[in-house]
Amino acid sequence: MSGAAAEDCAPEGPTPTRPARAGHRRAGRFGAATSDAVSDGDWSWVNEVDGWVPPPIDVSTPSVARMYDYYLGGKDNFAADREAAERALELVPQGREAAQANRAFLLDAVRAMARAGIRQFLDLGTGIPTEPNVHETARSIQPGAKVIYVDNDPVVLAHNRALLANEPGIVTVGHDLRDPMSVLDDPLVAQELDLSQPVGVLMIAVLHFVELTAAPRIVARYMAPLASGSRIAITATSSDGIDPAIRRRLEAVYANATAPIVYRTPAQVEELFDGLEILPPGVVDLCRFPSAHGLCGVAVKP
Repeated sequence: MSGAAAEDCAPEGPTPTRPARAGHRRAGRFGAATSDAVSDGDWSWVNEVDGWVPPPIDVSTPSVARMYDYYLGGKDNFAADREAAERALELVPQGREAAQANRAFLLDAVRAMARAGIRQFLDLGTGIPTEPNVHETARSIQPGAKVIYVDNDPVVLAHNRALLANEPGIVTVGHDLRDPMSVLDDPLVAQELDLSQPVGVLMIAVLHFVELTAAPRIVARYMAPLASGSRIAITATSSDGIDPAIRRRLEAVYANATAPIVYRTPAQVEELFDGLEILPPGVVDLCRFPSAHGLCGVAVKP
């Protein structure tokens, strides 16, 4: 396990919620098609400029996606999200820097995958859009690259109202990433992804919201039907070096949010890549601080 200095917390990438019913085509987050995110009904709120909060949203419960948006300096969050995020930042003062490191790693990984020839991407737990987006980054190297964005937060899905670029090959579907079959069997996903060609899978800052023993099986299920040469990029929070008292208090903050936080040992993070070839420099420190430690890595399917 090699370590990166704190000032290098955004290193270059390695070189080379609830399932929604699918099948209903609607205006997507980027003007492309999207599955019905919540239920049939009036979706006119999607295109409203003011007072756009969708009816299904519970703004009283902190959302891990909207808390992350707050850490990144975004504006698409509510009072409960900001209050929970501020409690976390009291315990992890470098939380914003850690979120930025996650974002930097994501973009580096996408660039590396695109340079390796990958032209289709599956972004699981995409979160609220942040510039540059995955499709913008991929298409800067692979024009016409396809991107499937997957999330189960209604606010994330609602952002089609602001990003109506109508770009073919960009699809948003509403699913829980913990249910791989609901994602892979979605008609829009099946329509866009050619599983005979390599796919770039992105699981950035999401697996620390998935139960310890379930996460490796979920990763394996996504990778199983993909072509040889497919790659996956993962970041996850590690318990290594974190004060146990701070960890318990952070767990209490997230216990009241939409998903509890799950800490992994370095060995448990490496287990997420079982059956895959981890690319250099290996599973390494994303950003090491006294109270925030994340690990990251990219692997290829043999």
